[in-house]
Amino acid sequence: MFFSIFISLVILQRLAELGIARKNEKWMKANGGFEVGGEHYKFIVLVHVLFFMSLILEVLFFNKEVSSLWTVFLLFFTLAQGLRVWSLLSLGKFWNTKIIIMPNVNIISTGPYKFIRHPNYLVVVVELLVIPLIFNAYFTAVIFTFLNMVVLGIRIPIEENALIRETDYKAVFHQRARFAPTRERS
Repeated sequence: MFFSIFISLVILQRLAELGIARKNEKWMKANGGFEVGGEHYKFIVLVHVLFFMSLILEVLFFNKEVSSLWTVFLLFFTLAQGLRVWSLLSLGKFWNTKIIIMPNVNIISTGPYKFIRHPNYLVVVVELLVIPLIFNAYFTAVIFTFLNMVVLGIRIPIEENALIRETDYKAVFHQRARFAPTRERS
């Protein structure tokens, strides 16, 4: 029962985020934004869809129980959700699941972006690891953590190169780590 409720809520959250992303994409493109790296987006979507399918099948087919460490994993998941909301609120209309570039717009460097370049990607890394671990779904945790690293290894350089070309990204983020918080250097 816990698994069904939990996974349903996570899937509903993802669907709501896709609605926000579509709305933001429409606004960005109407205001001069353009998509970069669209050819890899289908693989990101595929990884996320297969993640949920794998998790559901692994938990149900193998009758996985909730981990004895579920509270620890749920704490990490909850902290990640806080970081996700903070990231989305900080980016506002600029948040998207696709790489939409707004030329000559100052990069958002407040909220979690004050400390790291890619807080939302950090959230996804944490989620794809801890959600399966809550339910002892080790196969899903290992496979999709790896697949996510592969797609992020493709996506992040494309995104950063486009931001460097079209915005003040390099000047703002040249001293910030991608995923680990760093203090601002003078």
